[in-house]
Amino acid sequence: MRKLLKILALASVIFPGTFGPATVLAQGDPRFIELDAFLAAHPDERRKSDSFERQVHRLASPLEKPIKTPVTIHIIYPGLQQSDYWRRSVKSFTARMDEIGIPHKIATRFTKSAEDLRLQEQSIGEVLREKPDFLIFTLDALRHKGMISRVLASGHTKVILQNITTPLTDLGPPPPLLYVGFDHGVGSRLLADEHIKRAGKEARYAIFYGPVGYVSEMRGGTFKRYISARTDYKLAAEYYVGFNRERAREAALALFRVNKDLDFVFAASTDIAHGITDALKELGLLGTIRVNGWGGGSSELAAIRNREIDFTVMRMNDDNGVAMAEAIRMTLEDRIQDIPQIFSGSFSMVDQTTSDEALETLVDQAFRYSR
Repeated sequence: MRKLLKILALASVIFPGTFGPATVLAQGDPRFIELDAFLAAHPDERRKSDSFERQVHRLASPLEKPIKTPVTIHIIYPGLQQSDYWRRSVKSFTARMDEIGIPHKIATRFTKSAEDLRLQEQSIGEVLREKPDFLIFTLDALRHKGMISRVLASGHTKVILQNITTPLTDLGPPPPLLYVGFDHGVGSRLLADEHIKRAGKEARYAIFYGPVGYVSEMRGGTFKRYISARTDYKLAAEYYVGFNRERAREAALALFRVNKDLDFVFAASTDIAHGITDALKELGLLGTIRVNGWGGGSSELAAIRNREIDFTVMRMNDDNGVAMAEAIRMTLEDRIQDIPQIFSGSFSMVDQTTSDEALETLVDQAFRYSR
């Protein structure tokens, strides 16, 4: 009993039907503008986005006027997790910078998502002292906004916000140079459609969020609202487990011991999906409850091939690193006015029936710099 209570406290089994007072973002939250709404409100951004996307997908061309002084860049990523998204982002970004011919000095620091706020604050302090030309950071917790605002207000370092495609209404001036990533809402709606297609008219399900914050709400919150609006499915449980495989495993064990009749579980990240399937294997339930991945990195694709994860939305991963390099190129070429505010990359659905040939084609496209 004591162990079970510990698991529930750790995983935060949460409130049926609502996020409760701890949520940082709700649908229509005035602090954020969702991607479709932003593009509808700014028609010129659609033109910029289309042109920029074509630039991202083309082969690299050299910088118009070569420079000798290296561009200084600080990258602060929540890369200490099983998902390879962040490491591939750095690799594809660096490779594209080299192809363009931009000399650079990059300082990279990986942290543990929103749970590592103190280390992230220390890293932002270094940025303010050292004044690099560019900061590439993310946003998940509300305190991140304060960190970003301090850098923007300093007036020297341009900011690229990674893994967020919904502009903040009250950040700046100046605004970030670019919001870049793969829209969490788009990905989660694709996953919801796939779960609905497989489950049919009736289903019982659970949601496993990461830490309380932006990504969990945009993924899990979007999924929950989408399912609720389109089905009569019964939500059996919700958990916050961080982007942590072991916490997800422990929470899933507690859940499945009393809910063996679930149809599916929505996993909000790679590490969470692996933790859930670890629990299913331990209890001999693998294959009886569907589990999705989120992102389609190497470990998820292997788990799909091993018939552990049922399906995932696969990001065309390296486009994010290419987009950041191209935004820096355009800055150096005095074309900031042509950089869109948002670059949101595309997804493909991958499941256990995807052929080896089709998957290899997707891998070549998604990991064109980071294989």
